[in-house]
This record gives sequence, structure tokens and C-alpha cells, in this order.
Amino acid sequence: MSGTSTAVSAPGKVLLAGGYLVLDRQYTGLVFGLSARINVVAEEIKTSKGVQLSEIIVDSPQFLEAQWRYGYHLAPGDGGIKVTQLQVGSNINKNPFVEITLAYALTYITAAGHLKKSYTFEPVQLTILADNDYYSQPHTSSPSSSLSSRFSKFPTKLKDAHKTGLGSSAALVTALTAALLTHYLPRSAFDPATEQGKLVLHNLAQAAHCAAQGKVGSGFDVAAAVFGSCVYRRFSPSILKDLPEVGAPGFSSALAACVDPSPASEGSTGGWDTQVAKASASMPPGVALRMCDVDCGSQTVGMVKQVLKWRDETDPAGAKKLWDELQRRNEELGAVLSQDRKGDIRDAVSGIRELVREMGERSGVPIEPESQTYLLDALTREVEGVYAGVVPGAGGYDALALLVKDDEATEARIKEYLSKLSAEKGWKVRLLDVKGEMEGVRTEELEQYKGWLS
Repeated sequence: MSGTSTAVSAPGKVLLAGGYLVLDRQYTGLVFGLSARINVVAEEIKTSKGVQLSEIIVDSPQFLEAQWRYGYHLAPGDGGIKVTQLQVGSNINKNPFVEITLAYALTYITAAGHLKKSYTFEPVQLTILADNDYYSQPHTSSPSSSLSSRFSKFPTKLKDAHKTGLGSSAALVTALTAALLTHYLPRSAFDPATEQGKLVLHNLAQAAHCAAQGKVGSGFDVAAAVFGSCVYRRFSPSILKDLPEVGAPGFSSALAACVDPSPASEGSTGGWDTQVAKASASMPPGVALRMCDVDCGSQTVGMVKQVLKWRDETDPAGAKKLWDELQRRNEELGAVLSQDRKGDIRDAVSGIRELVREMGERSGVPIEPESQTYLLDALTREVEGVYAGVVPGAGGYDALALLVKDDEATEARIKEYLSKLSAEKGWKVRLLDVKGEMEGVRTEELEQYKGWLS
């Protein structure tokens, strides 16, 4: 409720199995949430008696020049709440993910009928704090040396920060949406801890994230941010096809209808068909999912388009046969992990990697490039406690996901081996602190952000 400070966090993600397949509703992806979280704290801005402030301030204090101020107004013709960025300093620094999320969330709040008739919101300051593992460049210390080093100051602007690919935009949109809904709506209308609350949040965050990206993606990253680790089957893209732009006539009603989590009645066109199976995604006791940040080559642009062209035009029959078998092997890995069959992990992952490399060769895309094959094989072969690893998601040169024994000795061996290999090869490969985590969005205690809030 407005009037109190609210903190919400959402996790990053790793698509352990199902890269490319997750784009197609016939297939699924095995996605794990991560302990690296994007946190958003909503605080009411106190004003002097009689002073009215119609402003929303978004602050990302870990980065240089990272504050965005917005005014807002009710658009005519049921167009929802349109936000307008206000100038800070000498220039306007755009952040489409923040701006569009604000417009979508505030419009939903008005459409849900929980706003006073004047259509004004109490002024709010939103502070975004990201765990360090989202970014790979050197950082300076946190505001006070007595604070934990979980959030650090980075000597760069946000747009120049080098991301580690953990799903920061989806986690940001999810956490920001959840913070706004929690701050402005009564708990009876929105509670992110309930199943109904998570469904509303998922649908609204998916819509906002797609609008901010300018395309309808598979949505597995938003699903992980909301629900945590799961086996994910995507929603039909047609669900978002007819949603008007923010401010266009009918946007408000269309968004409310689109976000409504009640299943579609027979014969109607509404209703989300996303499938999220939490029980099918788990880690055996004593096994951890760990991530490596890799810099040993250049990322290829347009990988997804090229793979889909191979599937749709070059060899549809061959692609379907490969994808059907890859889906079977992905499901087998999910079963191996959830049934605590540690002895079968290596073979299950090996079978997946074999077909991923074949897909890469057939489509001409470096999904598992040779340098990554070398790294994965070496880690699996040389380092005790490493069960297996993959190049996650769409693949490429910038990350590895490892399934390892969850103890300090294994972690030390991995770090030592990567340090030695980096020196020998001239690569930059490091084990991130982040681990796989089952939980999705959650409310947080304010104490952990001490020193960062105004």
C-alpha cells in the first residue's frame, strides 16, 4: 500500500536446456532462477503540506548519471497512463525498459479500479539495486565499507556496463512492476506471494517486457523472474498481437483484459496459455548450478534468425527430427536432476551437447563454439567435482553453466583451474558467485539496502 516503503526482488535466469526450442510452443525449456537478483525499493516522497508533486523518480545509484524522472497524465479515449520523461541536468537519458514498465503498471492500476478519481498517484522514488554478478567489469566499493559487497558502485554509465547475460532486463521489468503494484494496490488486490498475484504479475511483466524490447520473445526469462526455476512452455505470441500502444485509444481496457489471469472461456480469444511446471525443475541435494563469465571470442550477431531460417526454410524436416530428439534428451536431463540420479548427469548433458553442436553445424551458427567445447570438456575431465556443463540459452562465446558438487573444495578447484587456463590461453574466464535458486519474485526486508536509500 502507498505510504510505506516496499522492497521486491526478482531473480536472473539460465536456460540450461531448450535453447532455440523454447521459441516454439511444441517444445519446452528447462530454466533455473539464479541467486543474483534485481531489487527495487519503492519509497513515498514526502512533500511539504499543501505542496502537490506529480512525479516518479527512478534511481540506479550503482551507476553514473542513472536517474530518471517522469511526469504522467491520463491519455484521452481510454488510452491509459502516459509517462513523460523530465530533463535531469543537460540531457535526457532514455531508458525504455523503465519508461514502458511504468506506463504499463500505472495503467493497469488505474484500469483495475483502485485509483482515486483524480487519477493521481502519490509521488514515489524507486531505487534499483542489482547484484554485482549481472555485470563483469571492475567495480569500486559500496557506499560504506561496513556494508556487504553485494551491491557495488560501477565507474560507468548503465548503457556502457558489460552484462554477464543473466537476464537483467526481465528481472528489472518484473521487480519494478511488482514494486509498483505492491506499493499502490491494497494487498487484497495484489499480493506477489499468492498464485493469483504471480499470474497477474507474469502477464503484465511479459506484456511490458515485449513492448520495451520491440518484439515478442519466448518469455522464459520473465517466467523465471516471476516463478523461479521451472520447465517452461511459451505463450502464443497472438496474445499480445492486438495490444495498442501506450496512450492509443483503448489501450487501458485492452491491457486489463490481456493481463486478466482467468482462463479463456470456450470459444473466446483471451487467456494465457503459458505452462510453468515448477515440480519438473529441481537440483539433486549436494549439486549446484554455477555460472562462468567467459571472454574468449566475439559474439555472433543474428544467431537466432539464422537458426530459425535453417529450421523454416533450409531443412524443415531435418530440423524437426533433430529438435524432437533434442526435446526428448532435454526432458531426460530434467528427470535425471529431479530424481537425484547424479551418476547419470554427465551422459545426459553429453547427449544434449552432441545435438546442439549438430544444430550449430547444420545452421552455420556457433551455438557451442570450439573454444567453449574445449573449456567444457577440460573442466569436466580435469576438475574433480564438475559433473558437466553447457553453453546455456542461445549459446555463443560469453557464458558457461556448470553442474558441480556444492562444496568449497570444488569451487576452489574450479577457480584455480580457470585462472591457470586463462593465463595459458589469454582468455578471461571466471566463476561467478551466483548459484541456481528455486524461488522467483519475493518481497524483501529493507534493512539489507541500508546506505543505498535516500
